[in-house]
Amino acid sequence: MGKNKQKRFDENKTLPNVFQPTRAEAVEGFNIKGKWRSEVFKNDNPIVLELGCGKGEYSIGLAKAFPEKNFIGIDIKGARFWFGAKEAIEKNLTNVAFLRTQIELVDNFFETDEVDEIWITFPDPQIKYRRTKHRMTHPEFLERYQKILKKDGIMHLKTDSEFLHGYTLGLLQGQNREILFANHDIYGAPEFDPETPLLREIKTYYETLFESKGKTITYIKFKL
Repeated sequence: MGKNKQKRFDENKTLPNVFQPTRAEAVEGFNIKGKWRSEVFKNDNPIVLELGCGKGEYSIGLAKAFPEKNFIGIDIKGARFWFGAKEAIEKNLTNVAFLRTQIELVDNFFETDEVDEIWITFPDPQIKYRRTKHRMTHPEFLERYQKILKKDGIMHLKTDSEFLHGYTLGLLQGQNREILFANHDIYGAPEFDPETPLLREIKTYYETLFESKGKTITYIKFKL
């Protein structure tokens, strides 16, 4: 492990907006489950998750744009979201936190109906058939999200993968899920979902990279 990566791991342990539970804590009972509003954010505002948050730039961007909401970036790679956690502290963003864990354990950290929205931003599309269950919109993942989302909770999928976009749309239609908005090229479209402000303005590192290579960016907004 590089010195910089180890330094970030060590510093994460001291940051008040970073939570790094062990797998045993996740399975046996996470002590903040059901208490994110009262113990972490100290308010009753809606909770929004970003799954696979990377460096945390999207979570940070959302937190700046929507101070009336609480945001939690989730990723297993703590050395990456260290950047977002540090920026949040430096800019006094008290409505954003970061959780280090695997996405398949997400329902161990939140109580039923505790989450209002979930963003999935540029996940690995897992194109190979043998990797189907690893797709973050696979039915087994959707079931986990449904456990923690409020009844009218919103899901967002933003990706450069036409494959994952099409796979998810087909899956949602097959399960009679409610699709609120879908577009296969949000930057080329004359208009986009008016209920999702800053959809174009807030970008992850990977989104900027994909755009520079001429890839189109797709988006789906749906309910479970």
